Amino acid sequence: MKCYECAKNGKDTDAVGICIVCGEGVCKDHLKREKIPLWDGEFDVKLRCMGESCKLKDVDPQLKILCTKCHYALVENN
Repeated sequence: MKCYECAKNGKDTDAVGICIVCGEGVCKDHLKREKIPLWDGEFDVKLRCMGESCKLKDVDPQLKILCTKCHYALVENN
C-alpha cells in the first residue's frame, strides 16, 4: 500500500499505517500517532480531551494512528 498524500503529490512512498478515521494509507511523514480517547459509535465522534493532557477518569486514551488531516479536524473539534 502506498501513502495517499504522497501519491497525490507524485511520490511513490510506502504506507506505514492506516488512518482509523478515513482509512487512508499514510507514510511516517503524513501520520500522527498519539493517545486519543476511545470512541463510541461509528462516526459520531465527540472528544473531551486529547493527548497526554487527558486526565478524565471515564476516558481511556489509546495510541492510534490518524492522518494529518483527520488529526487536525479532531483537534479543532476538541
